[in-house]
Order: sequence, then structure tokens, then C-alpha cells
Amino acid sequence: MIPNSPNYWIENAQVPASLIVSTELEQTREGLCLVDLEIAQGVIAQIVAAGNGSSSHTEAVDWRKGQVWPCFVDMHTHLDKGHIWERCVLTLSPDGTFASALEMAKSDRQKYWQPEDVYRRMEFGIKCSYAHGTKAIRTHLDSFGEQAAISLEVFKALQREWTDRVMLQAVSLVSLDYYQTPEGVALADQIAEVGGILGGVAYMHPELEAQLDTVFSLAKERELDLDFHTDENGDSNSICLRKVAEATLRHTFTGQIVCGHCCSLAVQASEVIQKTLELVKQAGIAIVSLPMCNLYLQDRKPNSTPRWRGVTALHELKRQGIPVTVASDNCRDPFYGFGDHDVLEVFTQAVRIAHLDMPYGDWPRIVTTTAADLMGLPNVGRIGVGLPADLILFKGRNFSELLSRSQHDRIVLRTGKPIDTALPDYDELDELVAKDVL
Repeated sequence: MIPNSPNYWIENAQVPASLIVSTELEQTREGLCLVDLEIAQGVIAQIVAAGNGSSSHTEAVDWRKGQVWPCFVDMHTHLDKGHIWERCVLTLSPDGTFASALEMAKSDRQKYWQPEDVYRRMEFGIKCSYAHGTKAIRTHLDSFGEQAAISLEVFKALQREWTDRVMLQAVSLVSLDYYQTPEGVALADQIAEVGGILGGVAYMHPELEAQLDTVFSLAKERELDLDFHTDENGDSNSICLRKVAEATLRHTFTGQIVCGHCCSLAVQASEVIQKTLELVKQAGIAIVSLPMCNLYLQDRKPNSTPRWRGVTALHELKRQGIPVTVASDNCRDPFYGFGDHDVLEVFTQAVRIAHLDMPYGDWPRIVTTTAADLMGLPNVGRIGVGLPADLILFKGRNFSELLSRSQHDRIVLRTGKPIDTALPDYDELDELVAKDVL
């Protein structure tokens, strides 16, 4: 369907206006622009109104008003935990709660997480992401004790092997008290060596401010950005996000800070929310919501129907001018027993869960442009003249069509050429399931 020529046009394609670098093109009510795109030597050469594109001397494909997006950016994942669900549930008894997931993941890590196991599961996740159209991934890596060296070595190997296809960033993941120890200081050095991001889980604790002070000092000394898990609970008294914002201002920290989850914000009183939002805005913190995982985990009680959706206050954050994104988070592990590393699924579920429609506006940026900016990737997650033709072609013509079907027949272009979008078979992971549980 896509011409073999290095120079061709994609005609009659609809592109979300918010994803085009600069445009004065006419938009539909849903914010889509009907355009012709010229691809030349792997680069987007022109973006013009439909009907003004190809000449008789250039090959073209009529996309029949299907949508074209830039490749996705998945900025909060846990590739090291991915695809351990089967062996966890066959040896332990999950109940779907956060506490249970922590224990199950810890048990699996202690038993199995050697280099080959971590490598094959992480690689499987990257293969899925690439086939679905993702170009950049930030992954948190469990980093307690000896696991840090194991997982970071695997990460570096995969980063080298995938460098031309998927951009990878690593974030350390430990509880913040770990940074109060010599091992935590050594971890900060390890993260600096791989050019990663210093991260951790913030819990409400009498020593939280002191713990944050240590983390901020370690980051400033090593010129590292920060990425925290905050308030992944439904406790209205959990205000770790506010504490991170206060620490940012206290330390006059100028690096990038991202806080993930922030679930408790959605169950707090309006005046508490507003105070936190003002501090977050002042501190320049960005937020990443994990809608599928938090829908799965939050407000889970035995024999009880959940009363809330688990996601943070996305609309309120965005209205305050705070950068917001959504991402995959966990995939087929005790924290989320489903998923396939497909960011379109993440966006689709986010729209449904958090009512990101009517209007859709610039919400498509939360899995593309905004996420790329927060990862420091200025030429990723957007469509513009002179940028690489790293695109995803969907048959869905409007948002209802796009978000109602899986779009499994999407075409993914890298530098203008279609890639193989076949997903890896699950049997690639079979050897990683212990024989004693088969």
C-alpha cells in the first residue's frame, strides 16, 4: 500500500491539529486537519491542504481520510516487571490490591530476576511497543541492592541494541528512605553513569521532608532530573505531591521533575486540591497519570464494587497550566494483569475513564508531544516539515472510529518506510516460567 519509492505523498489524511508543529490549515469540529503529506528521503517535506499535493510525477497513496499520528511516547513504564503474571499467580494468591502486588513482585524479583530473565522480558515489552508504533520509552527499574547493577546492565544492552528504533530512558525505583543509606548514594552514582533519571516512591512519613531533601541534593550534585511515584492511593490525607512541590521550591531545583499517579488528589477537598495545584505549577512539576493500572488497583476491596476510577485530577491540572501526560505503567504483572504496551489503548482508555472528549482538543498531545517534551525529545511526538517521517497510519477517520476498534491494521512508518508490525508470540516467554509451576 505504501509506495516503495523514497519520495511519495500520503493524500487525504486527517492529522490532529495539535500534533502539527505549525499550521494554519482548516480544522474539523474535532480538531482534525485534512492534509496531503509529502515524504522525501524519509523526511516530511510538505504538509498542505488536501488536494494541493502530489503531481503526476510522484507516487501517492490515498488514505481516504484515515488519521495519521506521530509515533507514540510512553513515558512511565515498568519493563523490568513486565510479563511475570503467569508465574506469580501460579505460586501465590493475588487479591488485586496494591499491597498484594508489592509482595508478589518482591517475591518474583528475589526468585527470578537474573540477567537473562530481565533481558528477555524487557526485550519482549520493547518489541511490542515498537510494533504498536512507540518511539520512546521511559522505564522505572527496581533498584534495591544488587538488583540495580543487574537491571541497569540489561538496560544499557537493550538501549544500545534498539538505539535506532526506540529511545530508552531509565529511572531508579526505590523507596525514598533508601537514599539515606550509602547504598542509595551509590545508586545515584549508577544512575548518573547511565545518564538516567533519579526516582523513587514517596510515602507519607514523619521523615518525608528530610528524605526529599536528600534526594534533591543527590540530584543537584549529579545534575539529574527527578521522577517520583506519589500518592498512589485513595487516602485524602496523602499529600506527597505537595511535599515534592515544596521541596522543589525549597531547593530552587531547576531540573525536570515528573510525578506519577497522584491518585489521592482526586479524592481531596477542592481547597486542598487548589493549594496543591498552585504549588505544583509554581514548582514547574509535570504529571503523568496511569489510567489503566490505577483503575485496576485503586478502591479495590473484597466483594465490593469500586466507587471511583483511580485517576488523578487531569482536567484540573491541565486548566492550571500544568503539563499532563498518560502512559502504560505496568503490563501483565501483579500491578496490572493486562496490557500489551500499546499506547493507543492507553489513550483510548484515558479518554473513556477521564472524559477527555467533547471536546478532544489537544488531548492527543498527552501520548505524543507533551510526553516527548518531558523526555527532552524535541523532534519526537509531532508532525512537521523537516522532521523524520516516523508516523502511524490509522484507518479510523474520526475519533469515534479511531477509539472504537483496536486499529490492529495500523501501518507504522519509520523514516517513511513501513515496519513489520507483527507482535512477538507469548511463547517467547515460556522458558521464563519456572518448570515447577507448569
